[in-house]
Amino acid sequence: MPRKNMQPKYRQIADYLREGILDGTFPSGQPLPSEEALAKQFGVTRPTVRQGLSELRASGLVEAIMGRGTFARSPHSRPSHTRPRGVRRAPDGRYIEADGIRWTDAEPPVATRTDAPLALADLLRIPPGEPMFTYDALQTADHGHLRQLHRTYIPFSVLIDTKYEDEAPPPAPDLYAALADLGHELHFTEYVRTRMPLPDQAQALRLADGVPLLHVIRVTLTEPDRPLALEEFHLPGDELELSFRL
Repeated sequence: MPRKNMQPKYRQIADYLREGILDGTFPSGQPLPSEEALAKQFGVTRPTVRQGLSELRASGLVEAIMGRGTFARSPHSRPSHTRPRGVRRAPDGRYIEADGIRWTDAEPPVATRTDAPLALADLLRIPPGEPMFTYDALQTADHGHLRQLHRTYIPFSVLIDTKYEDEAPPPAPDLYAALADLGHELHFTEYVRTRMPLPDQAQALRLADGVPLLHVIRVTLTEPDRPLALEEFHLPGDELELSFRL
């Protein structure tokens, strides 16, 4: 391993800033030294400074804000939003999310037909390629400060011998009441993982470089553990944590 002072200058800059972010010298949410100041401190040009900052952006430790500068993002700090997960049924029969957030669709969702890919077919316990009703929505709340991508899948086989053989069922969460009206006792299972966003997802969710997604899959089931529908939620992974009551 080369000694630290033998590393390229951009790597020295990245290491210096990384250590400062992790030990609290540069607090989360506060601006880092300017490119000009770092260039003078390390005796380099500004493109070399930007190369070091690019390393930190890729690891999610800094965020560049146009016209304002580059800001620290500590992995130890608590996110600004905590969202309880879960679904409960209100006395009037509606199903309500545990976080109580009222989401607004950017555009009215329209049902389209898709064929079940292998991974989702496995969770829904249907043959790969089975047709499904699919809804996609970009949803916002809190005057646009909160954003999520929400997709609902309902296999055609679930709707056999119901009124929804002739018309598309509603997307979730209205789907829950529609399924309950068909006589199903509902319960839910969620799977949570992280991954990096696709370019269109990063744009829709306004994610900075290096920020991952929280990918939540919710399966709606009826007794005895028969899947009825599946939802995908794509959420920003930088200013959000999920809580589960066990």
